[in-house]
Amino acid sequence: MAVRRVVVVGAGMVGLSTAWFLQEHDLEVTVLDRTGVAADASWGNAGWLAPALTLPLPEPSVLRYGLRSVLTPSSPVYVPFTTDLRLLRFLADFARHCTTRRWKRSAEIFARTDRIATEAYDVLAAGGVAERTRQADPFLAAFTSESDRDHLITELDHSRAAGGEVDFDLLDADSLHALAPALGDPVCAGLRIRGQRFLDPPRFMSALAESVRVRGGEVVAGYEVTAVRDSGGTVEVVSADGRRAAADAVVLATGARLDALARPFGVRTRVQAGRGYSFTVRPEEPLDHPVYFPAQRVACTPLHDRLRIAGMMEFRSPDAPLDPRRITAIVDATRPLLPRIDWDRRHEEWVGSRPCTADGLPLIGGTRSPRVFVAGGHGMWGVALGPMTGRMLANAITGHQDPLSAYFDPLR
Repeated sequence: MAVRRVVVVGAGMVGLSTAWFLQEHDLEVTVLDRTGVAADASWGNAGWLAPALTLPLPEPSVLRYGLRSVLTPSSPVYVPFTTDLRLLRFLADFARHCTTRRWKRSAEIFARTDRIATEAYDVLAAGGVAERTRQADPFLAAFTSESDRDHLITELDHSRAAGGEVDFDLLDADSLHALAPALGDPVCAGLRIRGQRFLDPPRFMSALAESVRVRGGEVVAGYEVTAVRDSGGTVEVVSADGRRAAADAVVLATGARLDALARPFGVRTRVQAGRGYSFTVRPEEPLDHPVYFPAQRVACTPLHDRLRIAGMMEFRSPDAPLDPRRITAIVDATRPLLPRIDWDRRHEEWVGSRPCTADGLPLIGGTRSPRVFVAGGHGMWGVALGPMTGRMLANAITGHQDPLSAYFDPLR
């Protein structure tokens, strides 16, 4: 099948990266999005390119929270009471994958993808994407007890055993506070994790979309695709207001809304919204490198003139409104750890729907139609793995299958 024109549905990191790498194969590309560039999970992401922490979401420690914890609104992993049978089935399947054996198998796959994920960012930079990633030196994980630190060390050791490239130093209270004076007195132990990067998600998304345009592609906002129709020769997408666009191939990269469009083409793996929350603050004392509080599951990322605070995993409908209790829970957990911030002066309060699969592995590849492809289900790692996904899928569409693609088969 000769492919010259491709429509990509979704203008987040995954969709825009796919469009960019398709252009590397001299294909004509149009990106369509219901709202605009990075309107959902990509915009408010913590922006970490952290191979040491890019690990399968279904992990044994999740089960340690227990049912009572996940039903508590302040819990880092929260499930509101629901009678939605599809969500309950997803959660049961997710719990089934939270075993040591399954986690180790998935961690081995992530170790292989992590090695090439940052390389894909280097290709974008060499190809003219103006916004750059930044070295996270130091990248700090901070704790209020050594026992909490031991949990992350165990996880990192397991990742290393699975083939992951993990390099870190132990920090005592004095060393940690010397590197990050903004930390509060309760923080008494830490890790300095080497070889990580980070970016400013809104700026990077804007630069990536601009690069797609400069290279001849279209990025169209306000185009909500409600149907995809394969005629046997071409494939057509139809919008809610009746507009149509035809192409030789279509890529579905619609995040947590992937199911409705992909299911008619044989994709049965459910993609569930795992909603994350974030906001920005302006600290009195600048923090110019990322800090992670693993026990609280809170990520702090400097975005040039402000600090983004991100956290929570809330399994809920992607269309549910922002719940201010989630923001309050993040503030309450983080206030003692960063005391010299005016937490009441928050900006850019945000909720976005991370697209999660029960086994923690993304969906990247073809469907039952030779003209319809899927890129989604990255959970918390859409920014970290987006360019790698785009490169892998562009290769698949142009007949250059990647050996890793078998692990991410959308028809599994």
